[in-house]
Amino acid sequence: MALAKLGGVVLDCPDPRSLAGFYAELLGGTVEGDGDWADLKVPGGGSLSFQAAPGYVPPKWPAPDGSQQLHLDLAVEDLEAAESGVLALGARPLDTEDRSRTWRVYADPAGHPFCLCAC
Repeated sequence: MALAKLGGVVLDCPDPRSLAGFYAELLGGTVEGDGDWADLKVPGGGSLSFQAAPGYVPPKWPAPDGSQQLHLDLAVEDLEAAESGVLALGARPLDTEDRSRTWRVYADPAGHPFCLCAC
């Protein structure tokens, strides 16, 4: 028997509302909250939350001397179309050179790594 159930995933960032908006454009859903906290209610249940972190420093990727801490794998049907879309939303490529792979790595506007996966 489980002791708990996953309530959501929370990302530290400098501007919760803005980063929630980025992911709302990417995943759909609605953004709730202002100030130091914002929630993205994702279609089909679940949520992704964003919390203000004074002095926020984004993870480095790749970083042989440190870890990512966390990243999101986002499933997509069309990798090329999804890539165009996330770049237009303000993501930046981190590891996208190998076009034969079924996944690519990007950073959101606050620097969190995420993968688009057509796997």
